[in-house]
Amino acid sequence: MKTQTIPTKENFLPNESNTLSKDSSFSASSFANNIVLVATMALLIIGASFVYYLQPDFYNFNQTRINSSIGLTFIIITSALLLFKVLFFFYNVYLYFQYKSIESVTDELLPTCTIIVPAYNEGKLVYETLVSIANSDFPKNKLQILAIDDGSKDDTWYWMNKAKEVLGDRISVFQQPENKGKRHALYRGFNLGTGDVFVTIDSDSIIKKDTLRNLVSPFIVDESCGAVAGNVRVLNNKNAILPKMLNVSFVMSFEFVRSVESQVGSVLCTPGALAAYKSSAVFNCLPEWIDQKFMGVASDIGEDRAMTNMILKQGKKVLFQRNAIVLTDVPEQYKGLYKMFIRWGRSNVRENLVMAKFVFTNFRKESKLGARLLFTNQFLTLVMTYPFLIFMLYFIIVQPLLFLSSTLLAILIFASFPVFFYAKKYSAAESLWAYAYSVLYTFGLFWISPYAIATAGKSGWLTRELPVK
Repeated sequence: MKTQTIPTKENFLPNESNTLSKDSSFSASSFANNIVLVATMALLIIGASFVYYLQPDFYNFNQTRINSSIGLTFIIITSALLLFKVLFFFYNVYLYFQYKSIESVTDELLPTCTIIVPAYNEGKLVYETLVSIANSDFPKNKLQILAIDDGSKDDTWYWMNKAKEVLGDRISVFQQPENKGKRHALYRGFNLGTGDVFVTIDSDSIIKKDTLRNLVSPFIVDESCGAVAGNVRVLNNKNAILPKMLNVSFVMSFEFVRSVESQVGSVLCTPGALAAYKSSAVFNCLPEWIDQKFMGVASDIGEDRAMTNMILKQGKKVLFQRNAIVLTDVPEQYKGLYKMFIRWGRSNVRENLVMAKFVFTNFRKESKLGARLLFTNQFLTLVMTYPFLIFMLYFIIVQPLLFLSSTLLAILIFASFPVFFYAKKYSAAESLWAYAYSVLYTFGLFWISPYAIATAGKSGWLTRELPVK
């Protein structure tokens, strides 16, 4: 039988005719990137310098607040919160150094897996996703791949069938009669799946050869494991400035935060880009999950966080595998970025309310302290969102220069940890994007959390729509 080579992104090499134009484009892009980084660092250093020269003004402003009952109360509350955050940070650092990925088990021990890839308006990238799954170093007789087109309006269905032509019986493709949302596409996959473990992968994501076997091995090593989160990195981090920022942010969010959460068996969200679930745990909550409502309206966002919550509630552990890597596309424009963050923010509000109902009960046999501390940290952040927003607006109106300089100094201090973290693990030069991202988030995305809280009951995916011509 003739062996067929499956095409992947690595096969698409530039020809000589466009090498010069690509080099020119790269040089221009590199120059723009350097300008952004230099401007960011200059801004932060100037801001920090102003704090030094404005010390008398800061002293007078703080004295005014201390002499006010409202101001003094706010100072006490923020000081207590800051103390909690500092202690919580050192607790996280301790847990991080305890974390180790679980090594892959042998082929014989690997469980049967159903891979579910829901797609909506994904175009050709869904083909790349499916090919990367098929290229996995995973026993073919233990792998079931299901691709589900959720009523796309573009050529997604064509590319799914193109993958079917190349991969043959190794993949099954299905098409929803209409767009009903990612949750319903996954629901169909769960009901069609036959594996002991379900793996969900976003249709704009590429996995490495050993990703699947690393991802599902914890189910064999730890019988109490109900779900596993993969390690998400940015696929298009060479294309634009925002993906470069998000790539550094994702490393912090996954390789530090989720490593910490994994140590207490309570990863709070298994990412849609790559997650694995024990099938029995899924079926235990599937009716509740598909019919989930918030404020009387069917939930069409946060399906990953909701599934994680329901599995935690069963007393199962939710772990993180740093060695199970997936590369995923992220927004390259501000509009796409804030829409993604609004969706995540609304889901965070909803699922924190859900988690509050069980996290302080006897929901698992093992220690529950870690899960409760993680929840408390998130809940306090939500509770203080509006008080901090009001204070920030007051500070801007009364003392705009003090606000700007102190905020820039705070960014320089607090963003240094993700900078050092990324620099030690990957690249010192790229780590500086953590500073740029912090500036962007502080001044350009600060409104996301209060807006998400105020509109938590709103539905809508917000992304993946085709542009209107």
